[in-house]
Amino acid sequence: MIAASSHPFDWHLHLLPLLVFPALVVLYLWVTRRGEFRATVRERVLFVLGVVVLVGALTWPLADLAVHWLLMALVLQRLLLTLAVPPLLVLGTPRPLLARLTRPAPIDTVLRVAVRPVPAVLIVTVVAVGTLTTGAVDLAARSEPARAALEALVLASGFVLWAPVLTELPGTPRLSPLARGGYLIIQSVVPSFLSIVWIFARHSLYPAYRHPGKVVGLSPLLDQELAGFLAKLSTIAVLWTVAFVIMTRASSADLVGKDEPLLWSDVQREIERAERHERRHGVPRPTTTPPRDSDADGPGTRHDMS
Repeated sequence: MIAASSHPFDWHLHLLPLLVFPALVVLYLWVTRRGEFRATVRERVLFVLGVVVLVGALTWPLADLAVHWLLMALVLQRLLLTLAVPPLLVLGTPRPLLARLTRPAPIDTVLRVAVRPVPAVLIVTVVAVGTLTTGAVDLAARSEPARAALEALVLASGFVLWAPVLTELPGTPRLSPLARGGYLIIQSVVPSFLSIVWIFARHSLYPAYRHPGKVVGLSPLLDQELAGFLAKLSTIAVLWTVAFVIMTRASSADLVGKDEPLLWSDVQREIERAERHERRHGVPRPTTTPPRDSDADGPGTRHDMS
């Protein structure tokens, strides 16, 4: 539990993240050690790095500063949870394992809707703005369960943000490189409009960060202004860089304007969805019946009935 302290850098033990996330790494290494889920060295490095960043975002000192002291710390925590952790975890998970984890109908239903560009932009925008309202920030400062729920929601929105771009997820729309680049540029602009409010506000908007003294030499208003610049510039820098890399690689491979081909895991996922649809609506599966004797010789053949 993070409690308000007399000094912003007072140490607190975050027991749950320090127990759960290392256990997650051990489970991952055990599952991916052999067989169809075997992970490459690159995948293992990316996954472990993603967990390390996740632990850093949710433990001392960043988590403590984000709760009671600095809006900049809260922004940095959210940037890690949305821009860094989700792509590292997805890219670090072998594709067959991703297919298995997303196969259950409830998860696949959410994935099917949320990863399309327009819903993805709307979901990320609603979460980004809704979890940064004054009421939400104050609630997170008072209640540990509420804080954990908001952090989980922000992390989930990060997976939604990256899902239309990461082709590793089975059954997701295969956008062209141009569409993916445009989508990332839109995601860098629309959800972060609140940062403009922080930059030009004439007073501090969050009571949780108003202190009689200064934290690391920052007044609450200056902290808020810098948080606005950090949120805006960091989001643009990361997403525009990824968009540039996607377009550059596609241009060199002559893929601009072309849709990427479906993989077998995508075809298999569509078959599973069709089967679920049939079961849900009671649609009988087509059956193959043997030809009748009268049709064996083909149409137009006359048979002597005498």
